[in-house]
Amino acid sequence: MLTNNVSKVKLLFLYFSTLFLIIFVATACAQKEENPEKTEKLSGTIEIDGSSTVFPITQAVAEEFMKYQPSVRIPVGVSGTGGGMKRFIAGETSISDASRSMKDEEAEKAAENKINWTELTVAYDGLSIVVNNSNTWIECLAVDQLNQIWRTDNPALKWNEVDPSWPDKKISLYGPGTDSGTFDYFTLVINGEVGASRADYTASEDDNILVQGVAGDKNSLGYFGYAYYTVNKDKVSIVKIDGGNGCIEPNLSTIAEDSYTPLARPIFIYVNNAELKRPEVAAFVTFYLTEGAQYVSEVGYIPIGKQNYEKELMSIHDYLP
Repeated sequence: MLTNNVSKVKLLFLYFSTLFLIIFVATACAQKEENPEKTEKLSGTIEIDGSSTVFPITQAVAEEFMKYQPSVRIPVGVSGTGGGMKRFIAGETSISDASRSMKDEEAEKAAENKINWTELTVAYDGLSIVVNNSNTWIECLAVDQLNQIWRTDNPALKWNEVDPSWPDKKISLYGPGTDSGTFDYFTLVINGEVGASRADYTASEDDNILVQGVAGDKNSLGYFGYAYYTVNKDKVSIVKIDGGNGCIEPNLSTIAEDSYTPLARPIFIYVNNAELKRPEVAAFVTFYLTEGAQYVSEVGYIPIGKQNYEKELMSIHDYLP
């Protein structure tokens, strides 16, 4: 009787030991499959350049990725969407940050250079209109008032030309340079044509310089990506925008639900498909669209949602090694 019981105990021990081993191996394999960037030691350099708007996201993701892969270097440039695209379509970079979609002439040049690429949406952003903290006369601007300030023909030079109750003071303007995707998007939705803008304003591809300019100029107005406002709330004041449905302030909710019109928009990274054959590039882009998505909101942008990130990842599946 005792012998039978011992045999049963041995059989149960063998059963559960085998079951545990199966579960352990399956879990380990799943973790390896889900996180190849953490289990396989990689090296190399991934060149990235482009939009100052997308820069905070890409930089945050790159820094986190390099904690797991310290032998991979990821320099992230800020030459603006246009500047980044010039390098990307020439084959100089693996990834290009972009706050607008690729232009037709850029796509044609990429084709000439045999650059096959994929556009990946990584977040939503809302262009922020800001004024100096001492500005007491503006809480909201209608789209036609923004057009009056920024249009090429006969723009308003003084505040009281926009509204007679506002000061008889010259408007000082700050905005992105012509290589910026933010410039392209703003001019399209406010002035009706990409690149159509008055030229007498302080331009920079570095949004931090724009923040400093508005912060130090009492009669100023400027625009840049929402993330740069969120980290500089103490330096500048946000302006609500009336796109036809009342005055709306940009925040995580109004941008995500697209009620902040017409200044809410998607932002992108462009990936050279041939570069995805390099294990370090494949691992980084996979990380960007999975674990890296958590850093989108941390730097002031709006994630596109897990299912959408999965769709973006599937769009490059065939190019991965």
